[in-house]
Formats: sequence, structure tokens, C-alpha cells
Amino acid sequence: MGRKSLKKRIESLLRRVEEYELKIRNEMTKTSPNYGLIHHWKAEISAFHTSIERARKRLKP
Repeated sequence: MGRKSLKKRIESLLRRVEEYELKIRNEMTKTSPNYGLIHHWKAEISAFHTSIERARKRLKP
């Protein structure tokens, strides 16, 4: 994967993190939040962060 591809991948993952954080905030405003779903989204966010860190390491010279 080239530098440009890695940068695009990082940007895409950061957008996904923002999207999932918004989903969590919206779910928490409900009178009966689905905590199983929230847990799933948090796990996904953690995986996104892992992928972002790996991509950033590959970008370093």
C-alpha cells in the first residue's frame, strides 16, 4: 500500500470512528439504550484505532 492509500485509509477510519461515536451518543439518549449494541460499536472503534495506528506506523520513513 502506498503512502497516498495509507493516508486515505486513515482518513476513512477516522470518519468511521466519528460515525460510531455519534451512534453511541444517539443510543445513549434513548430511554432504554441497547447496551449490547453500544458495546459492539465500542469494540469496532477500538479495532479502527488499532488499524489507524498500524497505518501510521507504516507511513513513518
